[in-house]
Amino acid sequence: MLNISELLLCPLTYNRSDHLLQPLWNHLLVHHRHLISSPLFPVLLAFSSYVIFSTPFAVMDLLGERVSLFHKFKIQPGKRPTLRMMARSFRMSLFNHVFFVLPSVVISMFILPLPALPQEAPALREVFVDGLALLLLFDTQYYIWHVVHHKHVQLYHYIHAIHHEYSAPFSWSTEQLSIPELMTVGLWSNQDPILLKCHPLTTWCITVLSIWMSVEDHIGYDLPWGLNRLVPFDLLGGAPAHDMHHQRPNRNYAPFFSHWDRIFGTAVPLRKKR
Repeated sequence: MLNISELLLCPLTYNRSDHLLQPLWNHLLVHHRHLISSPLFPVLLAFSSYVIFSTPFAVMDLLGERVSLFHKFKIQPGKRPTLRMMARSFRMSLFNHVFFVLPSVVISMFILPLPALPQEAPALREVFVDGLALLLLFDTQYYIWHVVHHKHVQLYHYIHAIHHEYSAPFSWSTEQLSIPELMTVGLWSNQDPILLKCHPLTTWCITVLSIWMSVEDHIGYDLPWGLNRLVPFDLLGGAPAHDMHHQRPNRNYAPFFSHWDRIFGTAVPLRKKR
């Protein structure tokens, strides 16, 4: 199987010796090999990213109107999450990771061999191309899964409804997920890089980026420096699109990009409530 970057860049020549990331990769191999070679590392990286990215927006929600610089971008100003709501979402995510995600990883350690870490770092071009492929693949997988679970009453009720407990999402609600949904997302996150033969460093970079994009989708603020504003042509849905999905659950199914919702007519623009 060819690496996805080789498929997309062919017939361009690809020089793996030109690695700007090699010093960073060497440092990780020499000083942190035991950490980055552990199957637990991706879980710790993802969960810590979720906590780090969610905390500032939680503070913004708690301060509310006292920080008008941010509050004026609130999509649903009349709906502000309480500390109790935030704590419940965080406890649910923590419980799921401690009692389901971590045990499944530990079990896999005794079944699957530990992957060998390559000596060469990925080129920046490889990180970009493979990373984009990972995001597009996950976006497609989740769009299909999302549509099916909204159209099927039993699937929605037993698996996905818990994520729609709040019509006005907030940062901590990003990972307010049922066990089946969390494990499905985790399966894609682990298997997609293997399928596309991505470098571990690429996988970790995209893990952090995808967590950031997921949190940003749920913050409830249409910030002018959000990724959906910085990326041209409305290619990303961002917080406006996903906030509308929580207001109108039969629209804006894609987690990151906007092309599938446009193609299948499920896109709806933001209608900011006053």
